[in-house]
Amino acid sequence: MIPVVLFSLTAHEYSHGRIAFLLGDNTAQRLGRLSFNPLKHLDPIGTLFFYFMGFGWAKPVPVDPGNFDRPRRDMMYVAIAGPLCNLALAVACSFFIRIIEPYDSWVLFTLLSFGVYINVALAIFNLLPIFPLDGSSVIKGLVPVSVAARLGQMDRFGAFILMGVILLDHFAHTGILGVVLWVPIITAVQFLSQDAFPDLYNVLRISFSTISG
Repeated sequence: MIPVVLFSLTAHEYSHGRIAFLLGDNTAQRLGRLSFNPLKHLDPIGTLFFYFMGFGWAKPVPVDPGNFDRPRRDMMYVAIAGPLCNLALAVACSFFIRIIEPYDSWVLFTLLSFGVYINVALAIFNLLPIFPLDGSSVIKGLVPVSVAARLGQMDRFGAFILMGVILLDHFAHTGILGVVLWVPIITAVQFLSQDAFPDLYNVLRISFSTISG
């Protein structure tokens, strides 16, 4: 799972930086973050969370909205680029997973299974409308300026709320994220994988059982 997680997180962050660059902000390029080198984007804690809890994050790509012609709109485009990149990767992996025989190429099938699941999970998780996730910037780009300003005032609490929910889910088994995310994630994975879903689900079940054990 680790190489898939690293590549998916790297592609996600690179997409943010690339779209920002195309829209006029070269901050990520100047700081060496416009790169496919995973070490440039790796957040150790976020990667451990992904490995042990199923959700995680990379080090955010720096963006200066002051370099955009229309900061609120362009920040929305930058934010949505990451989840869209993960969705594209999930679609690509799902294409190949449906044309190979899992028991003839089990290692490849396992990598592709994680490719579908991890990228779908990253896309949906990051679209939650809470700072510092991408969904927060997307929402601010869609609502009126006055509403966006009020949402921005709540950003300083977002990371603490999100971390608290994740920790409660893990240690107190509250299932909050599971209720919100599991159904859309597994529905999207099933839709993308089609007939290969039973084998894909078996790979995920065995792998996460091994990790938790």
